[in-house]
Order: sequence, then structure tokens, then C-alpha cells
Amino acid sequence: MATVQVARVAAVPQAQVQAQVQDIGELQKKNRIQVSNTKKPLFFYVNLAKRYLEQHNEVELSALGMAITTVVTIAEILKNNGLVIEKKVSTSTVGMKDENKGRLVQKAKIEIVLGKSEKFDSIMSAAAAAQAAQEPAAEVKK
Repeated sequence: MATVQVARVAAVPQAQVQAQVQDIGELQKKNRIQVSNTKKPLFFYVNLAKRYLEQHNEVELSALGMAITTVVTIAEILKNNGLVIEKKVSTSTVGMKDENKGRLVQKAKIEIVLGKSEKFDSIMSAAAAAQAAQEPAAEVKK
């Protein structure tokens, strides 16, 4: 009679694998800003993008539907101030469930990747120095 040896293989639960894959996706997108045109003011996103650029050297702005114009405006403000260069712009459509009607609707999506310009650090340090010079003047007025 022949004996059969069975090797035990540790099975990894599917939920754990999905969580690890999701963590990897989040690590890759720590520099993504998802813009809404109803939740925060425009310059909140402009200042947030500046902070992300200081940390990551690159920022990805993304938006759906009506918020696309806001993302384009943010990118243009940053470009016109000499802070960024445009690396990539991609558009697509995304199927989303309409909450009111319960059916699938297509929404436009945009992703704009911006990188630091060569002048970014000098512009940001000049702006910080100007702000620091204004703060003592504001305290004197009180």
C-alpha cells in the first residue's frame, strides 16, 4: 500500500490579500488630491497642492463631473505662478450609480499630474519671507 504525503500550504484569506493590494494602491497615491467644487474653497486646494509638492515633488489632481473646471483652474493658477510644470493630463468616463434613479450614469473624469518647476523652492521661500515680514507689522497694528 502506497502512502501519500500531503504538503500543507498556508492559505492566505482573500480579505487579507485584498487589504494588502489596497494598501499598496494607497501608498502609490499619497500625492493625489480629489477635488470637489462644493466642499472646500478653491484656494484650499491650491495651498494643499503646494504642500503636497513640497513633500512629494509631484501632485495628482483628480475630479469628476462639474468639479473638472475647478481642477483645471487650480492647475492653471499653479502654472501661471511658475510653481509647477504639467506632466500628464488624462480624461475618461466612469460609470456611477445615480442615487436618485438607481441607474448607471457615465461621469467625466480628469486627472492632471503636476511636477515641481525649477523655480518652485525659490518662489515658495520668497513667499514665506514676505509673509513673515507682514506678521510683525500686523502685530504692531493691534
